[in-house]
Amino acid sequence: MPATTSPYLARPGRPAVVARTLTELTGPTRGIVELPVRLMWSSERAFDLGDQDELLWMYENVLRETGRVDDLRDLIDGRTLHRVWRRLNLPRGVRLAWESRHRDLRTA
Repeated sequence: MPATTSPYLARPGRPAVVARTLTELTGPTRGIVELPVRLMWSSERAFDLGDQDELLWMYENVLRETGRVDDLRDLIDGRTLHRVWRRLNLPRGVRLAWESRHRDLRTA
């Protein structure tokens, strides 16, 4: 099984989805990424991964809104996630879910 749902909530009624390993997260590391509407309801859904603020905003949205492991694999890069983890503004449930599964994120 490639991911787990967590007892922690990303938001009311939605369990956080967590990848089983960070190495399975092979999303893009550069360029422009456009999120699907299910992850970002705004008409401005394109993010330039070369802009650190836009990268953080995209990761926050994906980690908070996804209900699918494929979104994590396609949009998040494991090494980048580890690098920016402390800078992400995430709901408490999302942070706890990921840090429970990936203890090394606690010290990232």
